[in-house]
Amino acid sequence: MQSGKINVQTENIFPIIKKFLYSESEIFLRELISNAVDATQKLMALSRSGKYTDEIGDTRIKVLLDKEKGTLTVRDHGIGMTADEVDKYINQIAFSSAEEFIKKVKKEDASNLIGHFGLGFYSSFMVADKVEIFTKTYKKGGQTKPVHWECDGTPNYSIEEIEDKERGTDVVLHISEDHQEYLEEQRIKEILDKYCKFLPIEIEFGTEKVQEETGEKDENGEPKTQEVEKPRVINNTEPAWRKSPGELTEEDYKNFYRELYPSTFEEPLFHIHLNVDYPFNLTGILYFPKVKQNLEVQRNKIQLYSNQVFVTDSVEGVVPDFLTLLHGVLDSPDIPLNVSRTFLQSDANVKKISKHITKKVADKLEELFKKDRQDFEKKWDDIKIFIEYGMISETDFYERAEKFALLKNSEGKFFTFEEYKHHIKENQTDKDDNLVYLYTTDTEAQHSYITEARDRGYDVLVFDTPIDSHFVNTLEQKFEKSSFARVDADAIDNLIKKEDERASKLSEEEEKKLKEIFEKFVDTDKFTVQLENMDEKAMPLSITQPEFMRRMKEMQQTGGMPMMGNMPDNYNMVVNKNHDLMGKILEAEDEEHQKRIVNQLKDLAMLSQNLLKGEALTNFIKRSVDIIE
Repeated sequence: MQSGKINVQTENIFPIIKKFLYSESEIFLRELISNAVDATQKLMALSRSGKYTDEIGDTRIKVLLDKEKGTLTVRDHGIGMTADEVDKYINQIAFSSAEEFIKKVKKEDASNLIGHFGLGFYSSFMVADKVEIFTKTYKKGGQTKPVHWECDGTPNYSIEEIEDKERGTDVVLHISEDHQEYLEEQRIKEILDKYCKFLPIEIEFGTEKVQEETGEKDENGEPKTQEVEKPRVINNTEPAWRKSPGELTEEDYKNFYRELYPSTFEEPLFHIHLNVDYPFNLTGILYFPKVKQNLEVQRNKIQLYSNQVFVTDSVEGVVPDFLTLLHGVLDSPDIPLNVSRTFLQSDANVKKISKHITKKVADKLEELFKKDRQDFEKKWDDIKIFIEYGMISETDFYERAEKFALLKNSEGKFFTFEEYKHHIKENQTDKDDNLVYLYTTDTEAQHSYITEARDRGYDVLVFDTPIDSHFVNTLEQKFEKSSFARVDADAIDNLIKKEDERASKLSEEEEKKLKEIFEKFVDTDKFTVQLENMDEKAMPLSITQPEFMRRMKEMQQTGGMPMMGNMPDNYNMVVNKNHDLMGKILEAEDEEHQKRIVNQLKDLAMLSQNLLKGEALTNFIKRSVDIIE
């Protein structure tokens, strides 16, 4: 029997592995199974090349749990190792068997290899007090006896030849007291489902009960079935993204979506199948879900793989932020098999992949728009948050999306940016030759303002998503000689100022008196009284919130402008000097009569903005009943 010290630069390698190498201890199982898949695929590659001529036999990787002995075993029937290879690839951590093997076999056979012996194997010591390896090489001849290697979590190891072992490798972990969770069947299945769901070699763990035909028929002629216990296979070795688009039907894509998200009942709107082999390798399927108002609900639905090995589902910073709203799978051998998001974010290949995905998403959306605009418009409300988010956050995406991004008006009609500009140019150009885009965030709550704008021949857009305040800002920066104003942000005449200045029916003295009356009966800390020359048929009194302040507060609610969150709400109270009721207020016999009219007008204006609540609403209702009586 041979014994010695593992050849590493420092004896502190094990504490480093346990504490710093991986962010989650459960990764050990992914690493061991990746190695087992690697060893199995190497054998298959040798068989294809004619360098291994024996029967390959059973290639399943078995995960075995023995709670009584406190062990967890990963068993493969791959190429195995000789004593010299164990010494080289296990005891000398710096070597990588996969890298060396790639040089020996032709490129197409080696392209699917994943993982490697070395540091990945040593992740076992995060959860085990002792690790054993039982291995037998596929090679024939001398020096090929089975080998047993053992290490107790220090640099000290032992290695000896044994008599009885079939081809392949068993890695046996003696689970430590601190990690007894890894002796629970449900916990192991959970990890296998997470990391090994789509590995290319079948993974067997435990058993499951299934219904199987007996070969007999019942009285109705239907096949009889019985419940039998069979080995449980964890993974789908041929996931949809590994196939070419020509092999898959629309139903295949939907079935794969259900496989990825079994608890999701909504079907995706459409998908993109990625298949790139230059300048990097990338496959995957991305699905467009119906994007809900709560953006956070949508995140962490893209699963990142490296050669079918799960890496992470937390892809923020790995792909552009707006793409995290998509669902699906991305797989690339150029993505390092490492769970550190910081490492992934700084990787050059990951950055290239990210840029390419953005381009492919834009290509797909443009294709759908051109192919069937009517169908694209039907889907718009479900995908507009995604597209708007991309346009806000990614300059490259904005430039592409200008071709297919839509604006929807209060009548439910859709326009491209250029189409809408021509649609409103004649009526909504102000005296300074600026184009004014009117919009609403709530067609019900702002109905009276929309109606007044439309009566003037103006068009009103609908911006009702949580990020539209940011989107409006982006459009204002991109559109030349243009501004955006919410339809209730000011008197309609002030939103789009024309050359003609309407005359006032009141004298300067009457205007001064009228303003004093309103300021006497309203809360001037909350309302700024403004007298305006408006059409006499327009509302006598309206309440507006300054566009800039309101928009900043809305942006604060979605993560921007934090200093605005604590600022109080201030409103403009716009008094129509030319309405007949202003004369009645001035002519009122006593102050109480004036107060009654002012309060009624104020409450009506507040009601139209959904600002009248509680006691003020109760008082308004009583006062209105008194007026009717």
